[in-house]
Amino acid sequence: MKVYKYPTRDLWPEIGARPLQDDRRLIPAVTEILSAVQKKGDAALRDLSKKFDGVALTSVAVTPAEIKEAVKHITPPLKAALRQAKKNIETFHRSQKESRQKIVSMEGVTCWRESRPIEKVGLYIPGGSAPLFSTVLMLGLPARLAGCKEVVLCTPCNKAQQVHPAILYAASLCGIQQIFKIGGAQAIAAMAYGTESIPQVFKIFGPGNQYVTTAKQLVQNRVAIDMPAGPSEVLVIADQTANPDFVAADLLAQAEHGPDSQVICITTQAGIVRKIEKAVTAQLKNLPRKEIAARALEHSRIVVVKNLKEAIDLSNFYAPEHLILACKVSGTLLNDITTAGSVFIGNHSPESVGDYASGTNHTLPTNGYATAYSGVSLDSFYKKITFQQLTPKGLKNIAATVITMAEAEGLQAHSNAVKVRIGK
Repeated sequence: MKVYKYPTRDLWPEIGARPLQDDRRLIPAVTEILSAVQKKGDAALRDLSKKFDGVALTSVAVTPAEIKEAVKHITPPLKAALRQAKKNIETFHRSQKESRQKIVSMEGVTCWRESRPIEKVGLYIPGGSAPLFSTVLMLGLPARLAGCKEVVLCTPCNKAQQVHPAILYAASLCGIQQIFKIGGAQAIAAMAYGTESIPQVFKIFGPGNQYVTTAKQLVQNRVAIDMPAGPSEVLVIADQTANPDFVAADLLAQAEHGPDSQVICITTQAGIVRKIEKAVTAQLKNLPRKEIAARALEHSRIVVVKNLKEAIDLSNFYAPEHLILACKVSGTLLNDITTAGSVFIGNHSPESVGDYASGTNHTLPTNGYATAYSGVSLDSFYKKITFQQLTPKGLKNIAATVITMAEAEGLQAHSNAVKVRIGK
């Protein structure tokens, strides 16, 4: 990890630079995949699965029998863990439901807003080196709570045409029945355009590799997506109260996601830097994914700053997906955080709990998108529709305002729509 000691502000762009990803080079290949699926449907899905994954699919859909069989392969401890995570995620997301609130903006004019579920949603679940069955819960449970009528799940299978059993079990806990053995950009295409087997959806959710991310961005002229997403990242702010072993563990937890993940530690204590480095080296040796984590550490940083205010300012500039406060936390400090996907407060709040079971959603903006995007929530699965209702007196009260503004814009028909009613 590269160490910066008391950098000036002009170095912040260098410190905050993400690993270079030139997604533009992927556009021609992904565009070709999207076009093939749009034109050929299931036939293209089978061809692309054979080409990219080496899988000769006999069936695109997962059968009820396969789901039933998968459940047998889940150990009791994992079943219990998934049920507990399900309970916590449901509890937190259910609390986000909003009641209808009617507002009288002026006498006789009543306005309100109501939530309506997005009827058809598609969930993409990675299933490669780390099958993310936790993401099934993070997306499937709020989709069900919101009342989405149709939930489609796509995930890659292995060469034996089997989907990871934990993904199928998690899907069954969410009540998801339409599951398809398709991964990569072709899965995004199938959900965006529809095929003979896979229904077209209105919004696509879920993380993925660069091809999946590029595909999601390219199909936005057809469907909505949850957010632009990139490699996982964490930023830890550490002061004199931080435990170096805890900090190292948090950094490695994100580094093991992939070689393009990024981890940053900002500390007010120059003396802790060496301790964190030693702890990272020691813990790295014992990780099954140590080679992946080691590559991620090559473009990660430790930054020494003068005080916590500067640490927060630098964090807001970076806009991390995950922010861990391994420091003395005050209300003022929390109020100063303006840009982050999800925040973990104190030495006993590892980012891992948010990834799995605290209840918050782990589908979060990366690559600096936290400046403008929120993580997935119950609202992500709703459309918000506004309503207004006027009484005759209400229309009379507001008529002059509308007529004046409409005619000033040169829109006489708008003005007439009010005048004709007033005249009656």
